[in-house]
Parts: sequence; structure tokens; C-alpha cells
Amino acid sequence: MNKWAWSRSLGSWDGGPLSKPPDGAEVLRYQASLAGVREFTAARAPRAGLAPRQVSDLVLAVSELAANTLAHTSGPGTLTMWVTDDEVICQVHDHGQITDPLAGTVRPAPDFPDGGRGLWVVHQVCDRVEIRTGRADTTVRVHMRRQPRSS
Repeated sequence: MNKWAWSRSLGSWDGGPLSKPPDGAEVLRYQASLAGVREFTAARAPRAGLAPRQVSDLVLAVSELAANTLAHTSGPGTLTMWVTDDEVICQVHDHGQITDPLAGTVRPAPDFPDGGRGLWVVHQVCDRVEIRTGRADTTVRVHMRRQPRSS
């Protein structure tokens, strides 16, 4: 399967596979509602050491990704969340496909009829965004540093 990837922090294409989430990662499967996704993220992010503003940003980012699952696929999505020494990582996986390799990297025009703002918002509020997509599925991994971010 030919997959492409964009990593904001690297600023270049990186077609390598994502590492497997650690065994201790927490997993939520969702299909019909964003409320559970928001509650799952909002409950765990503060315990992981994120500042209140970061918690709000991470909940927003993960909600946008899960909303894409609900809007653009017929199947369920999976949210996986884990903490490292330096960051909180959330991964959203579904059976959709992103066909635009620059999705989310350029701000859509205000009158753009097809939306496209969700991934752009994700790129704005997260420290790193990694996308892997192919014909069968898409995985988006977002990173948020645990120390307070400078504004």
C-alpha cells in the first residue's frame, strides 16, 4: 500500500510507518458521538500534566479529527492516547482516506464551500501532526508538549 505522510515539525515528507502505541496506551472506540471523545480526552489530558489551555487545545484537535471520521467514513474510529516523558500523544485511526497531501497545512478561504478547516485547526493548536493515509485507512497522530507552551 502506498502511503504518504506529512510531519509538521519535520517540514518535509516522511513516508515511514508510525511506531506502535505503547502497551499502556488508553483506547476509545467511537462511532456515533463526539461527546465520548471529548470526555475521554478532557479527563486524561490534565492528569498527563497539560496546562488548562493545552487541555482545551488537545480536546479541540481530537474532536476535529473524530468529527472527520464521523463525517467522511461509515465505520467507527479509534482514539488512542498515551504519555511520554515530554508529551501527550493522541492518535485517531479510521477507514477513511485523505486525498490531498497538503490537507490542513494551508488555511482555507473563508468562503471555501467544502469546509477543510478542521485539519488546519489541528495543525495550529498541536506541537506536531503526523498523517498516514492510504486506500484502506488513515491515522493522524498529534503531539502536545507537557510543559506549558509559550504564546
